[in-house]
Amino acid sequence: VPKARGDSDGPRRGSLCDRHCAAINNVHGDLGELGCHLHRPRVPAAASTPSCCQQHSEEACESCVLKTTLTAENAVEANKLSNNYKFGFKKWKSHVTARPWEDRSEIVKELYSDLNVIRASGGSTLTCGNVLYLLLFGWWLSLLYVLVAAVMFLTVMGAPYGRLCWELAGYFLWPFGKVIQKVEVPKSHQACEAGVGESSALLGGPTPRRWLGAGHWRRASTAAWLCLGYPLLALAHGLVSVTAWLLVLLIPAAKLSARAAARLLLLPPERLLVRRLRVTEVPLEGEVILCCYRAANPYYYKYAVDGINVFAVNLLPLVLVTLVLGYVDSPNHLTGSALKFSLALLSIMPLSYYIGMAIASISAQSNFAVGAVVNATFGSITELTFYITALIKGSREGNRCYAEVVKSALTGTLVGCVLLVPGLCMVIGGIRHQEQRFNSRSAGVSSALLFLSVGGELGTGVSPRRPPGFGGVPQGAPCAVPAGVFAPTLFSKVYGKLVCGECHNVTQNPLGHYLCHNCHFDLMDNNGTLYYSHVQPLVYTVSILLPAAYLVGLFFTLKTHTHIYDIHISDCHMPGHHHSAVVHWSRWRALLILLLSTLCMSACADLATEHISPILTNSTISQYFIGVTVLAMVPELPEIVNGIQFALQNNLSLSIEIGNCIAVQVCMLQIPILVLFTIFYPTNFTLVFSDLHVYASMFSVVLMNYIFMDGKCDYFQGTVLVMVYFILLAVYFFAPSPSGC
Repeated sequence: VPKARGDSDGPRRGSLCDRHCAAINNVHGDLGELGCHLHRPRVPAAASTPSCCQQHSEEACESCVLKTTLTAENAVEANKLSNNYKFGFKKWKSHVTARPWEDRSEIVKELYSDLNVIRASGGSTLTCGNVLYLLLFGWWLSLLYVLVAAVMFLTVMGAPYGRLCWELAGYFLWPFGKVIQKVEVPKSHQACEAGVGESSALLGGPTPRRWLGAGHWRRASTAAWLCLGYPLLALAHGLVSVTAWLLVLLIPAAKLSARAAARLLLLPPERLLVRRLRVTEVPLEGEVILCCYRAANPYYYKYAVDGINVFAVNLLPLVLVTLVLGYVDSPNHLTGSALKFSLALLSIMPLSYYIGMAIASISAQSNFAVGAVVNATFGSITELTFYITALIKGSREGNRCYAEVVKSALTGTLVGCVLLVPGLCMVIGGIRHQEQRFNSRSAGVSSALLFLSVGGELGTGVSPRRPPGFGGVPQGAPCAVPAGVFAPTLFSKVYGKLVCGECHNVTQNPLGHYLCHNCHFDLMDNNGTLYYSHVQPLVYTVSILLPAAYLVGLFFTLKTHTHIYDIHISDCHMPGHHHSAVVHWSRWRALLILLLSTLCMSACADLATEHISPILTNSTISQYFIGVTVLAMVPELPEIVNGIQFALQNNLSLSIEIGNCIAVQVCMLQIPILVLFTIFYPTNFTLVFSDLHVYASMFSVVLMNYIFMDGKCDYFQGTVLVMVYFILLAVYFFAPSPSGC
């Protein structure tokens, strides 16, 4: 791990502007949830005199680079944090290693604690979560215990379990502030019981010694309990546990029921004591089996199982249901295409999470070359899997609508990641932080590549002023018109033949005005000479140049100009208190999960494309709108959540980079890969987009560059981006369906 550069190092002895920038940037990006902090050098008060900016221009101060020190618990986590700031690497919020228990907050420790701790003061038990437990589970679970108690009393021999069920009926009706203990039997009492001999527990006599310990399982009452009482109660507790777990906030209730079924109901009834806690009461000697104060905790959204977020764990069974239902019920006897399409689309979300965590785990435990290869290979696998399967199905059916939906999804991903993702992060982060700053130079690399992909040059108009050193369009550069991936579209507008489906003469004059509908530019005129001789070579040329530009961007940011990030990693623990890395997923385990998730992703994408046809043909909503919303943004939901979490911790640089990197990969990797795929498997996909896609993409990129040009933002600028995104969605919603659909 590189050597730490803390506050004790002092400011850099550069120019006066450097010292001024170090003084004014006193906003510390806090990655507290990650156990990491962004530190910037502090300077004495004398260094931040008001005359600094009077002597140096504002542009020079804006272009200064601040050294940022990241602290991490171990080398693996430090490598993951460093990868977050590298261009082309997937940004990952969650830990890939187990955090030291002593470093966790008390709130997080409570999430993972067992329900067997008696507190000095538990507070009031009358809470909304406890009342919700009573309404959802408590009343019928208590009633079930009463019925089982009656059955056990009727068997006579199961009377001890009947008394236990009667006590547990009151406990599970309202378990809060009560405790169940396993009471130790005194040795003197055991000796006395051993001399008494046979006696009936039903009549109140002492319990035979042979009933304790191993003899408990040989009693007749235990046999009656295991046959008549325990199965029904275990099933009920299992139902409560699963339901409460899926609700996430009620996970304490799930733990309560799970522990009752697995431990409590299998103990001898005479060894259990149910009582209400009192503040002045001295706890009895014995093991605490259950002690619960709250049935709900709003912080359980942070809960993780083996490093996997609880929501991703809960959605994993949905993938299995989708695959079984999709391939077993292929004739749609049980469910319709709409439900199968929705399930397949929702299943993509947890699979995207597992793919992202696997990539982050492998990259954090490997060298730079391996991490770069894994990110480049699997970084866009989620979207590409769906697009390719859709194009294959459209080619087999001879339906051009699938290609148009793919273009809409590509445009929707680009527009959403440029407007919605950073906009939401600015708004939500701005609620906690009045003004947030980010590294405009690192963001400028993505901006420049987006301009290369979407914008070109025009002889009129001037771009807005930008700080020197910004990686986007320099000051005074010509404004953008569609180029890059939209170059073939522009070419078709200039040289293509306009063909209209229906025209009407509005003036009743043969030489008058005509009103035409369903017009498009035909590239196949004269046996396709224009397309095959001019447009298609241009498409292949663009598809080769854009990935080459992406590689140049990688080389620029990761090799020759790494100083624009200026990230340094240090150990946040004191010497002698270092923690070794305990990774959640080893490299081989992460690789196996990555491959399995990719395979399941392919199957879910196949099911989604298989059942999307009825939705496209029968829906009254424009296919444009379906593509730019549902198909584009649902796979990106895990990335959006990551960006919001970074923004809440005042690390807006990573929030912005998440959206920018996805948008860059759409233009420079995904679209060229789809074009090159058509060489080996001919499809209806051509790199000619509708005017709506071109204008929406170009306007989004220009607006994004304008917002990002000063390296700082607030919730108002984020609101502007979000509002523009929803305005574009409204345009797509009311737009007519594309031709061929």
